[in-house]
Amino acid sequence: MSDASTPLQQDLMRRIVEVIHEDDLRPGARLRQSQLAERLRVSRTPVRMALELLEAQGFVQHEPNRGMMLASIPPRIDAVDAPSADEELLIAVARLRREGKLPEQFAEMELMRLTGHERTAVRQALIKLEGLGVIQRRKGYGWQFFDPARDARAREESYNFRLLIECAAILSPEFSLSAGWAASMRARHEAMLADPWTETSSVTLFEMNAEFHLGISAASGNRYIEEAMNRQNQLRRLSNYNWQHGSERVVVTCSEHLEILDRLEHGDNEVAAALMRKHLTGARGTVRT
Repeated sequence: MSDASTPLQQDLMRRIVEVIHEDDLRPGARLRQSQLAERLRVSRTPVRMALELLEAQGFVQHEPNRGMMLASIPPRIDAVDAPSADEELLIAVARLRREGKLPEQFAEMELMRLTGHERTAVRQALIKLEGLGVIQRRKGYGWQFFDPARDARAREESYNFRLLIECAAILSPEFSLSAGWAASMRARHEAMLADPWTETSSVTLFEMNAEFHLGISAASGNRYIEEAMNRQNQLRRLSNYNWQHGSERVVVTCSEHLEILDRLEHGDNEVAAALMRKHLTGARGTVRT
């Protein structure tokens, strides 16, 4: 891997490799940037750069009039254990936003002053947040959050909405869960439980959590449920980067996710839906405390 690649590109390369394995893609399969960007919830530019990293290693090749093609199957890439400055800065942005120190509209220089980070690191974090749908560039100068900071009432309403759509997703007649996705998700949850918890683990925790709930929603076969869940993930992303519930709640969250997965893999969708309701109700309770 090139030392010039950014943490975002490295992470996207790892996630693209996971998609290749989850979907059991074979050499010759076409890797469409637009589809990968939509699935990984980022813009096309970092996806293209991540594919170019795989191309440099010989796993992907560009063919005229066809685009990027899978040349050979890359081995799975372990997530980097050490927290990156990028993750630390994302958490700092979330904390500043929660504390009301970072306004809805802000400038790059303002974030540099508040965090003490240099321009390159701040710009990289802003580009990642833009790709995740948290912020957008203002016309002319500066940045703006897509949505105002959410209070406890808004977060509780979000859970009430999710109780409706996520349980319905599991009970959908078209529900079909990918075995590869389930195995990958199980491995990631078990790794999260095994690794010691640190403050910077919150970014990894949320992205895993978001992919879990989005994956189950997508398995419903209903595009509107999937789109609604993706929007909920965007709304809750920043506040969840600043995790406030301690390592004990991490254990509860991961254990409940694994229990839901177990029931889904055994075809017990009604039990899984009941467990999802219990899980979301418990999470909603943390908003009230």
